[in-house]
Amino acid sequence: MVSLIEMPQTLSPQLSRQSEQAAPTPEPGSTIQIDDVDFEYGSHRVLHDVSVQIPPRAVTAFIGPSGCGKTTLLRCINRMNDLIDNARITSGAIRIDGVDINASDVDVVDLRRRVGMVFQKSNPFPKSIYENISYGLRIAGVTRRAQIDEAVEKSLRAAALWEEVKDRLEANAFGLSGGQQQRLCIARALAVEPEIVLMDEPCSALDPIATAKVEELIYQLKTQYTIVIVTHNMQQAGRCSDHTAFFYLGRVIEFGATSKIFSNPGERQTEDYITGRFG
Repeated sequence: MVSLIEMPQTLSPQLSRQSEQAAPTPEPGSTIQIDDVDFEYGSHRVLHDVSVQIPPRAVTAFIGPSGCGKTTLLRCINRMNDLIDNARITSGAIRIDGVDINASDVDVVDLRRRVGMVFQKSNPFPKSIYENISYGLRIAGVTRRAQIDEAVEKSLRAAALWEEVKDRLEANAFGLSGGQQQRLCIARALAVEPEIVLMDEPCSALDPIATAKVEELIYQLKTQYTIVIVTHNMQQAGRCSDHTAFFYLGRVIEFGATSKIFSNPGERQTEDYITGRFG
């Protein structure tokens, strides 16, 4: 068995629907329930009977070798896979706070606002730092400058970037370092007040110092958001996450508390992967 470093211990109105039925006000945090999901690209099945319950206000890591379905499942949670031809869930369901996100009356635009995403490669817009953050707010119909100013500062502070950029908000975002650009993308996602933040290998292109800053940010953000992170870095999963799901060949082999998965896994395949015997 393997034991990594000590790990720190330890969103949200329901998805709005186009119907007028009022939803009860839930507790802060969003629970993601994934039940028996099969997913196919064309005729190729990449997820097989996947079931995971992702708890609110915690970090859940998806780990496993390349091509095992981690990112595919991540993209299912905000229906990003809808943008790919012939990509679809063929059975099972994904629910956020009890609402089936693939139901016909779910507003997909609102879903993607409530479920923000940060990609593997930082992708700031070719605009100023200020415009990067305010873009989503303007799309959502926010026009009052004072409200936008407040949201820009709030999200940059939440992304631990405010002190570094507050005097150059009108500068082009491409002038930031790689780590700053990634934190800017996190701030951009937070500006529209999501309940869930999905992160697909957010540190893979960063140096160790920038990686440490993003990891510290993730640890701080989990007090307010449900966070799901895909990572190939076992040490990162151990440092950042509260819960871990190990994927192999499109299946969830094991899911549980990160401390248990890394110190006393219940499946031999899990132990072989985290100890580096394959992957």
